[in-house]
Amino acid sequence: MDKWFKSKWFVRGISLVFAIMLYVFVAMEEADDPDNDLTFWPISSKSEVVENIPVEIRINSEKFVVSGVPEFVDVTLEGTSTSVLETTIRQRDFKVYVDLQGFGEGEHTVDLRHEDIPTELEASIDPSSIEVIIEERSTEEFNVQVDFVNEDQLPEGYELGEIEVNPGTVTITSSKSVIEEIRIVKVYIDVAGLTEPVEELELPVNVYDSQGNELRVRVEPEQVSVSAEIDNPSKSVSVSVPTTGTLPEGYSLVSMEPNVEEVTVFATSERLADIEEVETEAIDLSELTESGVVNVAFDLPEGVHIPNRQQVEIDVQLEQTRSIEAISIETDNLGDGQAVSFLDPESQDTSITITGNEQDVRELSAEDFRVSVDLAGLSEGEHRVPITIDGPEGITIESEIEEVLIEIVEE
Repeated sequence: MDKWFKSKWFVRGISLVFAIMLYVFVAMEEADDPDNDLTFWPISSKSEVVENIPVEIRINSEKFVVSGVPEFVDVTLEGTSTSVLETTIRQRDFKVYVDLQGFGEGEHTVDLRHEDIPTELEASIDPSSIEVIIEERSTEEFNVQVDFVNEDQLPEGYELGEIEVNPGTVTITSSKSVIEEIRIVKVYIDVAGLTEPVEELELPVNVYDSQGNELRVRVEPEQVSVSAEIDNPSKSVSVSVPTTGTLPEGYSLVSMEPNVEEVTVFATSERLADIEEVETEAIDLSELTESGVVNVAFDLPEGVHIPNRQQVEIDVQLEQTRSIEAISIETDNLGDGQAVSFLDPESQDTSITITGNEQDVRELSAEDFRVSVDLAGLSEGEHRVPITIDGPEGITIESEIEEVLIEIVEE
């Protein structure tokens, strides 16, 4: 043992050991000091930003309203305990608040505070302080309006009918100055494409100032129930058939009747008020040469429609006028022993003009008519006698002559 102590290397080794022990002791003491950032074993610090942490306002909310408090803030957390940091960030179970207890009305600059953040972590709030305005709370009732979105996209002919809002008024609470700014309290309902009524649809209430800026206020209730009728007004009107052009020569129009006297049209009430009849597409008379049925489409005004009916049948009746020539004039009741000759006209033939239904007139010929003169009781000499024309019923007959000059002689 004495030899060891006499050895300079042994003494140096013992000195080194004591020096190390002394250093460790001092370092551990400093590590226990929270104000000392130096440690013997360096420990890394980690920080994370937690975004969108809601801000709680602590004040007598029944008496005061506060403006200027951000809805959300960002909080930076920093610490050496990774597990504590990660757990805190994941659970987000700490609070950020502004304590306004004891403050009166007016403008104030206050600090944002936090609670429930583990002591192992340091926290900084962005922003750290804010300017707030504390005002006396005010409450007032407002009527709820209904704003129909895309009303122009309702199906053709449909319109909004009776509207019911339940409740029709809401109670709004905010500062007196904000209450005075309120100009619009409404709900929105999209009616694009609707054909069925809206029944008790729950909608959130929106509050705006005169510039259309939405106001953050307390609304009771927050939602109202809206019911709205979707109407499809209709009206029975007559059918009119317009024409263009003129009939071919020899034809005249007797009638042109649709197979229905009235049709039911659908449109908005405003449009229906101006409609007394609906027209078909025009019929071109120049293309008609016979009676019959013509199918034509309706020519409806914009915004008017007739369900399940695109066309209408039109019964067209034409008259035709034509001449039949070389019809022999027959003599009736000529006396025995008498002979007759025609002086004016010299020919015993005549022509007639007939008018009637186009189909009937087209099929008639000279054999269907009889032109005659009655000579009963006439003596020898010249006589003017009227002619008589017989023909089918429904046919109007005109002769180029009304009477003839004849001469009777005794044989």
